[in-house]
Amino acid sequence: MYKYRRLILVALFLALLLAGFQFSGLREHLSLQYLHDTLLAHKGWGLLLFALLFALGNLIQIPGWIFLAASVLALGRVWGGLATYLAATFSCCTTFVVIRLLGGSALRELDNRLARRIIAHLDERPVTVIALLRMLFQTVPALNYALSLSGVRFRHYLTGTLLGLPLPIAVYCLFFDYLGRALHLS
Repeated sequence: MYKYRRLILVALFLALLLAGFQFSGLREHLSLQYLHDTLLAHKGWGLLLFALLFALGNLIQIPGWIFLAASVLALGRVWGGLATYLAATFSCCTTFVVIRLLGGSALRELDNRLARRIIAHLDERPVTVIALLRMLFQTVPALNYALSLSGVRFRHYLTGTLLGLPLPIAVYCLFFDYLGRALHLS
């Protein structure tokens, strides 16, 4: 049981954060339309609020594409993509720091062959593995939690994140820009 103490602490943190988010009424306000309107109404402060909401959303398992869609529809594909890239990087780093503080490198302590094999691959080429994972899964909250708990160094995490996010963000920007134009949303 001692071995799972940090994982239990992370799970409790997530449960409390989700409950607080739900009961505070924030869930009802965190929507594509709210993010879109916030970015349009307050260019400077809106970007800061956008990054903070992206970080909170990532911690409570809200997919990053919602933030990307809102920024592309509000700011266009270039500025929306840049805003999302910066906010997504901030969000991933925030998740890393918070979860690492709570959970340490708890996944390394598991006595599981599969976990050891995955971590061994991560240890061999951390930046490459993280960049590839980002290209495939972008800012998926579960990936952020797993990488945070894996014991990977922050500098490798940040470098892999910075290298892996641009391509999928660019593809999504083109998609949401096309969708917004086709549906007359932007």
